[in-house]
Amino acid sequence: MPAGLTLVGVGPGDPELLTLAAVRAIEQADVVATPVAREGSVSMAAAIASHCISPKQRLLPLMFPMVSAAGPRREAWHQAADALAAEVQAGQAVVLLCEGDASLFATGSYVLLALQQRHPDCPTQVIPGITAISAAAAAAAWPLALQQDQLLVMPCPETPDALTGLLETAAQHSRVLALMKLGHRWAWVRPLLELQNLLSGALFAERVGWPDQIVRSAGDMEASERPYFSLLLVRQDWPDVLP
Repeated sequence: MPAGLTLVGVGPGDPELLTLAAVRAIEQADVVATPVAREGSVSMAAAIASHCISPKQRLLPLMFPMVSAAGPRREAWHQAADALAAEVQAGQAVVLLCEGDASLFATGSYVLLALQQRHPDCPTQVIPGITAISAAAAAAAWPLALQQDQLLVMPCPETPDALTGLLETAAQHSRVLALMKLGHRWAWVRPLLELQNLLSGALFAERVGWPDQIVRSAGDMEASERPYFSLLLVRQDWPDVLP
């Protein structure tokens, strides 16, 4: 594998959901870069891809703090870009593991932008991965979009009023909603869906692809705070032509 950087989407959790291209890139790399939230913490992306990583490969932990302040996040992206570029310049084939898809709400996307600004000559490529949205829909045999449906993927709104407006607009445009980062908001989102009789058309998913995953009808989940890695799929109507 020639020197360069490959961003690899490793999927949401199940190692069997890695693509052939992802497995090949990881196995052929000299250096495997893994994102961590703090020094010494376990990388979820590395755990997913652990069966592809050999003892002969060097691990390069890259710290990305989970904070809202812009300064520390920019510094982390710049430091990661510099570290990765240095490895490539030294002749190493490097992969940066990204949970889910490397281009969808991915830390790797910020690192890629930083590389393009700071090290534009660093050869890079991106291997897509299966998203938690797709994996959740597949696990429940739940069609994401049909015929002229629209699909909107976004973080869950912060307030009931914002979600109510979003649902009203979605209903007007046959738009299926995929709401990410549900987490603590589920405590008020579920009562809102129940009030609008939308629970039967909604799918709740949590820690998709992991052994403790939850994928079930939203009506089966009590209103409570849920983990960060949870999502909601909402369908309000169906196309006119169906089997």
